[in-house]
Amino acid sequence: MSAIALLRSKTAASHEAVDFIFGTHDLGDAAAYGRFLQAHARALPQAEAMAVSVWPALRRRTPLLAADLDALGLPAELAVDSGGEGTPAHWGALYVVEGSRLGGGLLAKRVGQGLPVAYLSAVHEPGEWRAMRQAIDRAADGQDKGWLEEMVAGAQATFALYAAAARDERAV
Repeated sequence: MSAIALLRSKTAASHEAVDFIFGTHDLGDAAAYGRFLQAHARALPQAEAMAVSVWPALRRRTPLLAADLDALGLPAELAVDSGGEGTPAHWGALYVVEGSRLGGGLLAKRVGQGLPVAYLSAVHEPGEWRAMRQAIDRAADGQDKGWLEEMVAGAQATFALYAAAARDERAV
């Protein structure tokens, strides 16, 4: 089983849960969309810091998210520590971060007219998603069970980061 297939199967429930949480926002409503973006601002910077440690070519979306929040007149706490040295867990984070880019392209179509969509519209360039998936598979090739488990745990932790960010935003 490829690393991508392993990640997909082992994180399917977490992925579905996060999609459900964020899918409840009415992206056509400016206030609800703002809350959606603020929740992402609680997760994306840390997740991207981890992902870029293993995929330096990552096109970061944090600045685009900050610009969208600014356009809505909303504050964003986007400071984050460095992701540190690349670990198997960071490959899992990359899988989640770049998978969310796919979902963002779909969600951008639901955003209300006149609302900023730089963050959600930052979809993959041709071949980018495939290249990233292949890089994850190459990194995992020949690794032991512990490495693969850490990679999956990193993806699970990243999904949990997004879920917690959504819950925190609802509590505000």
